[in-house]
Amino acid sequence: MRKILFLLPLLGMTFLLKAQDSALTIGIRESLPFVKTHPGEQPSGISVNFWELVDNNVPARVIFKEYESLHELTSGLKNGEVDLSINPLTVTDQRMQFLDFSQPYYISGTAMVRKKQNIWFRFLANVFSWRFFSAAAILLGIIFLFGMLIWLFERTKNQEQFHQGARGLADGFWWSAVTMTTVGYGDKAPQTRGGRIVGFIWMFAAILMISGLTAGIASALTVTTLENTIQTVEDLKRFKTGTVGGSSSDSYLKLFSVEPREYKTVKEGLQAVEDGELDVFVYDRPILEHYLATHNLGKLFVLEKNLKTDYYSFSYPKGSPLRDALDPHIVKALKSQRWNEQLNQ
Repeated sequence: MRKILFLLPLLGMTFLLKAQDSALTIGIRESLPFVKTHPGEQPSGISVNFWELVDNNVPARVIFKEYESLHELTSGLKNGEVDLSINPLTVTDQRMQFLDFSQPYYISGTAMVRKKQNIWFRFLANVFSWRFFSAAAILLGIIFLFGMLIWLFERTKNQEQFHQGARGLADGFWWSAVTMTTVGYGDKAPQTRGGRIVGFIWMFAAILMISGLTAGIASALTVTTLENTIQTVEDLKRFKTGTVGGSSSDSYLKLFSVEPREYKTVKEGLQAVEDGELDVFVYDRPILEHYLATHNLGKLFVLEKNLKTDYYSFSYPKGSPLRDALDPHIVKALKSQRWNEQLNQ
């Protein structure tokens, strides 16, 4: 009885394939390292290797139909142009509305690619940033203000230390800066009552102000680096972000109101990062890592953090009986030694 129940999915699939002249059309799109197409030859790659484990139980000849873009592939599935696709499609709620998915055969993650920055260039960029100059300008303005006040009181009765005209203003600026930094050279000191009151106020105010302004300048030197860290998907709103149009990454970014620039291929997106058109390119981690490992893009790197976990599955037109027929064989293939060896390579 158990043997009969086990054979029912296979018998159902056999009947279905006979009705289709025993031909199974599989939609593919080159997506290294999972699917690699060869002109005039059978495709290869991780997904193809896994399909070969399942294919041993499929009583039909297989025809591969190649698509140029991910959008064309999913449209072909939706319209029934192919019986299934072995491409590493991520299972999403949006896709489940018009596609069926098999048991997941690979677990991955959505990752981000950025361009490496020279630490000294980044430091100089921070130093010459608007925030740095703003903090420095405020500091100089306050120093000049108290220098002018001390000069107004001292310019008539203490002309030896606080001269007339522009030179006197420079004397006041010098005194204000020396007092604020608590250097205390003693070369200039107020002698009038008004000047001493200004000096008294400035000595205590400077203690508080120099602490805050110093922190502001230090913040200006580091804030750009801190802003460049990405902890959540919503942080990407501050960056020029791109991904492959119609991918699960595209849908995920838009779910959090991140409007990415859409590219047809991973190659185009990574080149945009290389050229400075993008700050971040978001896509499937194994595909990004494989591409960077096999192409000369040394300035790019994949961030360690995943934005989300992805589950790769075979995909079918909605309502296809192939899903129930193939799932037992997919589960069996997942437990095979050959597949475990493939994953450990």
